[in-house]
Amino acid sequence: MSVKQRLEEIFRDVFEDDELEIYDEMSAKDIDDWDSLTHIQLILEIEKAFSVKFTIEEITKTRNVGEFIELLTSKINK
Repeated sequence: MSVKQRLEEIFRDVFEDDELEIYDEMSAKDIDDWDSLTHIQLILEIEKAFSVKFTIEEITKTRNVGEFIELLTSKINK
């Protein structure tokens, strides 16, 4: 399973939407239920699933799912 596929599963779980499909340009404005609390929940689930940790700076710099996948992939490959 690719990073993007696993990430999509996490998004579906957090947003309780089995048909949600992520794409590189997707951001919080594209999902109605994506607020600050679900953002934190999403980050925590991703950290747990991939055994990584993100800094506040890293999280605030990513503007969309594509940038987040790049960040996540760089952490996995360290």
